Amino acid sequence: MKTTLPREAEICRAWYLINAENKVLGRLAVVIANLIRGKTKPIFVHHMDVGDYVVVVNARKVKLTGKKNDQKLYVNYSGYRHGLKSVQASMIRQRHPERMIYDAVKRMLPKNRLMRTVFQRLKVYADSEHPHAAQNPKVLEC
Repeated sequence: MKTTLPREAEICRAWYLINAENKVLGRLAVVIANLIRGKTKPIFVHHMDVGDYVVVVNARKVKLTGKKNDQKLYVNYSGYRHGLKSVQASMIRQRHPERMIYDAVKRMLPKNRLMRTVFQRLKVYADSEHPHAAQNPKVLEC
């Protein structure tokens, strides 16, 4: 039995629309990471980019379980002394709600050059309006 590799002409990319309202952040991030990598397709190979586009709306209304809204910290280190900054998840939700989903998905992808190209196909919006209506995204209930 031969292993077949997909050609660039065989890869067709679909657009998916996901409503993040009342969805748990980690479980939603797993579904998004699998879609943008292409793991749901039968032509999936680890070393090629075969994934789809994903548009996430209502990122402001994503759910965190337990006390994570007050206790979860997003940590950033600038590299300088005393450059460690930590912000609660509730503050991130107010200022940049799409960053919560970006960070969760990015940490689920492999850390290589392919991750950078795959990650560009994720579009996250804080509210329900998005500029990708012309692509006719399939509404995905997860």
